Amino acid sequence: MDLAMDLARQLVLELYPDARAAWLGGSVVRGDAGPTSDLDITVLLDGPPAPRRKSLEYAGWPVELFVHTEKSLRYFADKDQLRRQPTMMRLVGESVVLVDTDGSGARLQQEYLAEVAAGPKPLSRDELDLLRYILTNLLDDLSDAEGDVRLAITSVLWQDAARLLLTGAGHWSGTGKGLLRELTAYDVAHGTDYATVLLDGVRASDDRLVVAVDRILAAHGGRLFNGFELAAQI
Repeated sequence: MDLAMDLARQLVLELYPDARAAWLGGSVVRGDAGPTSDLDITVLLDGPPAPRRKSLEYAGWPVELFVHTEKSLRYFADKDQLRRQPTMMRLVGESVVLVDTDGSGARLQQEYLAEVAAGPKPLSRDELDLLRYILTNLLDDLSDAEGDVRLAITSVLWQDAARLLLTGAGHWSGTGKGLLRELTAYDVAHGTDYATVLLDGVRASDDRLVVAVDRILAAHGGRLFNGFELAAQI
């Protein structure tokens, strides 16, 4: 990781010499980077050209730059809170500080790390019922599905079930591989095997995925169709 840190710091100093702070986050810092992994660098400026996102290659590395002011960092962290997916908070909080000219690098790192540790706000009753209703409909659709239709349904079903499991228990959620990381972390913390069971269920032709999803639903009142209603937000 030392080489990656040195390259990331050099890039920040070249492109943003007035940066107040910069952080290297993502897979390189977590230790699970692969051959195609990029450098996820967040940069703090006082103003323009922030906020913006920029992708480039540097010294053979693909780089994702997230260039922000304190105001725009807070804006995207608040959006993370609403969707219960702490992307921005993890990029800054779970990071290595590359540049810190005024103490804001360490301060914001600790602030966002604390928000990650605190977890998301609990699901509201409407949010919980909507997730139950969505899963119920997917399970009904799956009951007589075959071939590609079954695959299409199960690929959505395991993800929505994972989101109910995680957010219903006060844990962060995610999308794609980020969702799988959050689910794996949940399993480690709780001694469960949902990551394995749900994905095995997608591949299998039996009802093991249905059994797993019903087990998740049972903790929140089970399937929901009859009597479900939700007021429109317009």
